[in-house]
Amino acid sequence: MIRSLLLALALASGAAGAQDAALPNDSVPALDLQRYGGEWHEIAHLPMFFQRKCVANITATYTPRADGTLGVRNACDEKSGERMVSEGTARPVPGHAGRLEVRFAPDWLAWAPMVWADYWVVELDPDYRWAVVGGPSRKYLWILSRTPTMDRAQYDAIRARAAQRGYPVEKLVLPGKTLD
Repeated sequence: MIRSLLLALALASGAAGAQDAALPNDSVPALDLQRYGGEWHEIAHLPMFFQRKCVANITATYTPRADGTLGVRNACDEKSGERMVSEGTARPVPGHAGRLEVRFAPDWLAWAPMVWADYWVVELDPDYRWAVVGGPSRKYLWILSRTPTMDRAQYDAIRARAAQRGYPVEKLVLPGKTLD
């Protein structure tokens, strides 16, 4: 009987620990696009084809528009020293405040669903000092900051929570000097 009780306690504590180890991969419940607007510095990202040439000074600038969308300007320094820039648009997903869809295709292709990519803000500092962006597939992840560098302890905590959400954080790329 005592063995059964100990086994039941061990299983229950293991199940509770497993629940603590996982966080839902969902968007934040509220996102103020006006506050989110402005320049963000990339601290880390999962490897993406379109960022393969980016080596440093990676930024994303969001400009709120009167129609409720955001202008998106991504930029980075390439190994050659050239500055690469990509312009796009982000639109809110109705009913999901922390979710956007982003596209970098020309305006005339905006009608095509396949040109829009999921952009979920999965974690956001209450003062909008840093943000974590991912999506339902967990194939991409960006850790963003209002400043070009982030405290190592803050980064490690964000990275740990991203792992709990199921992102492959062991593959994160840290371009240039982004951690203090």
